[in-house]
Amino acid sequence: MDLHREFKNSRFFNAQRMDRRAADALAGLAAGITADGLVTLDEAQFLQRWLEANLVHLDDPVINLLYQRLQLMLADGVLDPDESADLLSILMKFGGLELAKATPGRAYAGANDLPLNAPVPNLEWDGRLFVFTGTMAYGPRKECQKLVEERGGIIGSGVSKKIHYLVIGSIGNEQWRHSSYGLKIMKAVELRDAGTPIAIVGENAWQQAMFG
Repeated sequence: MDLHREFKNSRFFNAQRMDRRAADALAGLAAGITADGLVTLDEAQFLQRWLEANLVHLDDPVINLLYQRLQLMLADGVLDPDESADLLSILMKFGGLELAKATPGRAYAGANDLPLNAPVPNLEWDGRLFVFTGTMAYGPRKECQKLVEERGGIIGSGVSKKIHYLVIGSIGNEQWRHSSYGLKIMKAVELRDAGTPIAIVGENAWQQAMFG
């Protein structure tokens, strides 16, 4: 116990300063991990351990979501390419201070100006080919894909004339045209404009169709 309030009154150890230092340290870690444009399994596991040791000083819904996402991704001891890409996207926002604090009721800012189908189409599952891009707020991409497959849908590896739906994760980048997943979106737009019956839908529409 801090009987004499040494820690509470300390220039270096009071709670507010510890919270600020931990948040700054996380931003620095994120910037360092993403500097080479790749998140490895060792880096993800190191970040997971660091968060476990510092969560008490990082009481923030976005950081808690990052920790939960890491737990799901690393449960099998593997970080597959999709998980690595999703984690890179999230950490780049931390490094760029884009996700410093969540706004009430909304942990992430969704990508804006997306070329989504309007009106939103009715999603069908059986035999339909789905491609996911961007980072899904619901959970790791493979979990989202599993839900589609359980309903009879098929998962595609890339955008082509055979695709029925391109689903864009709601954890987006406002500059999506310049992002890695923006290439899939642009290709889908080109196919749609050329008459291919491909629907571009946001994660909110996908979740609504999936869960009602």
